[in-house]
Amino acid sequence: MRGLIRTLYSPCALLTMPVEEFVAGWISGAVGLALGHPVDTVKVRLQTQSGYRGILDCVIKTYCNETAVVLAPVDLIKVRLQNQTHSYGLRSPVGGPGAQYRGPVHCGACIFREEGVLGLFRGTWALVLRDTPTMPVYFLTYVSLCRAVTEPGREPGPMTVFIAGGCAGTVSWALATPMDVIKARLQMDGVKGLSYHGVLDCIRISVRHEGPWVFLKGLALNSIRAFPVNAVTFLSYENILKLIR
Repeated sequence: MRGLIRTLYSPCALLTMPVEEFVAGWISGAVGLALGHPVDTVKVRLQTQSGYRGILDCVIKTYCNETAVVLAPVDLIKVRLQNQTHSYGLRSPVGGPGAQYRGPVHCGACIFREEGVLGLFRGTWALVLRDTPTMPVYFLTYVSLCRAVTEPGREPGPMTVFIAGGCAGTVSWALATPMDVIKARLQMDGVKGLSYHGVLDCIRISVRHEGPWVFLKGLALNSIRAFPVNAVTFLSYENILKLIR
């Protein structure tokens, strides 16, 4: 936790972060990502598609209609892959029934070929606007909760880390959800037959067509996913750091 506090209050500390902290952060982040990816897939589809009656219906249809696990290192490619089985009037499939892409590499290559370099950066401003205000809230919530229930001079216990990490993730994603909706829609820009001229235009069109509640799409799933993912992430980070130091 001390490493996180140092990084939080000293931006330059990122440049001098010890190797063990980097390794612990990388492994714990990978664990959290693997745990939360299935729920993230359902969340993105609910935010960008209108053919589902709710969370359970989306889960059932996704499970019944697809057998491949979508893995993507880039957020744009992840969103495109998560949406590729929905019919948007795309060309003939190449990766299976309803699928447009063979995988992450093929997806990235197709985007680059059809939309150019800028196509790979769709939704970047929305991503920045989503993460910039929520990351400080994320770490401050974690650190504050750990300090509040831990005696001065002592390290927080595993249960404290688990709960504080889960709460931090839930709070930050609750704040991030509105811009997360806009980001996902901008990343699908053009694919759905809709065209946005930036973040503000996407907000205006979304509100006009679906009302202000559109910004809450995926909130329940974000919250459900955020607690266990971030609880495990922080718990893994703290324990791995203790093991390798």
